[in-house]
Amino acid sequence: MSERHFRILGTGAYLPGAPVSSAELESRAGLPAGFALQRSGVAARHFAGPGESCASMGAQALQAALGEAGLQYADLDLLISAAGSFDHPIPHQACLIPGSMGLPPGSAPCFDVDATCLSFVTALDVATALMAAGRYRRIAIVTAEIASRSLDPSDEETFTLLADGAAAAVIEAAEPGSPGSIRVLGALMRTFPQGAAFTMVPGGGNALHPIDRSLPGTAFTFHMKGREVLRMAMEQLPDFLRDLYAPLPFALAETDLIIPHQASRVGLAFFQKLAGLREDQVWTNLEHYGNCIAASIPLGLHDAIRAGALGPGRRFALMGTAAGLSIGGLVLEWLPEN
Repeated sequence: MSERHFRILGTGAYLPGAPVSSAELESRAGLPAGFALQRSGVAARHFAGPGESCASMGAQALQAALGEAGLQYADLDLLISAAGSFDHPIPHQACLIPGSMGLPPGSAPCFDVDATCLSFVTALDVATALMAAGRYRRIAIVTAEIASRSLDPSDEETFTLLADGAAAAVIEAAEPGSPGSIRVLGALMRTFPQGAAFTMVPGGGNALHPIDRSLPGTAFTFHMKGREVLRMAMEQLPDFLRDLYAPLPFALAETDLIIPHQASRVGLAFFQKLAGLREDQVWTNLEHYGNCIAASIPLGLHDAIRAGALGPGRRFALMGTAAGLSIGGLVLEWLPEN
């Protein structure tokens, strides 16, 4: 495949409602004061309101990204919805977003990429490959997640960790080496299916169909075996990181900024220690947003650009773990403007 170069024309984010503090959640669940921040590392998070959907939240984030890019939806060649949650099993999530923007029929083609927490990273990998092949020129990737409606308040680990949010990026194919473009230096994803049951919503599909009224409500809530996920990540991450960076002329520790999935406080601390990174090399938003499934990474990308921590002349990486159990990452170089 030819080299992949693209530009970020605009990013957008949407966080529903007012922040919900950990103190409020502790009160709801009868947990001791300080439990949530200590256990999950989350001080506040956002939850979607009754009238909100993944489609409406994604539309808000996409509209913001298009506004920053100075574009209209009609300027897009493709829309990819990259998320682990959805409004309906059928149709696919991407086709609902234009309707939530009030757009007429006949717009850009749409499809979904679902790699749970790695959905945005996977979609960016797919999108840049499609652009390099000449299939599309301008693509929007939209990630909108509503975790709150699948949480079990009796599951203290997930109830205090997961949250809702949306982010979008509008990207465009670029000539190799052109000033201000972003070059894909490395891409890798590995899946270890023996860990598939560690993170799961068991019901809702054909294995445990909603039509079966004998199923308990907890069959349709999110379940995670955090210790098993962390153990497998600890076992597999060293080899994964070595192989991701092996073809590159610089080491992981020389990457200017890494935006990881905000899996958990313990997971982020483990990753930073394993990789030998300084605090300023790892972008975190867990304390203020919680774990927003696949939206965590594009929210981090959006915020890092806004804060001036990421821009031309920087080498950066997007990476994390996901249900499956998968580990994935992209290493990128943002070329200087001049």
